[in-house]
Amino acid sequence: MKKLLAPLFALSVLALGAASLPVHVYADNGGEQDQARKERKAGNILSIRQIEQIVLPRMSGKQYLGPDYDSAAMAYRLKFIQDGKVYFVDVDARTGRIIGQSR
Repeated sequence: MKKLLAPLFALSVLALGAASLPVHVYADNGGEQDQARKERKAGNILSIRQIEQIVLPRMSGKQYLGPDYDSAAMAYRLKFIQDGKVYFVDVDARTGRIIGQSR
């Protein structure tokens, strides 16, 4: 019984330690998301929801996979798929204007 309790105790200590770490310690892409959040709160860019309202209606028939934000370009890249082909739509985050499309 003692042999079983020692590993369980060690695992619980590790789990509690990981739970107490700040989110940014184990978040991979928090940097770009944090930057987008700061820019949006400052009123410098549109929210991703506003961007989606502009772009999604123009992409009928394609499945929306999600956005990425490029803080250097101040642009969102929305990713879509249709019939096995991937499409990207680049959008100026300040204006919501589509600035490029590729597949």
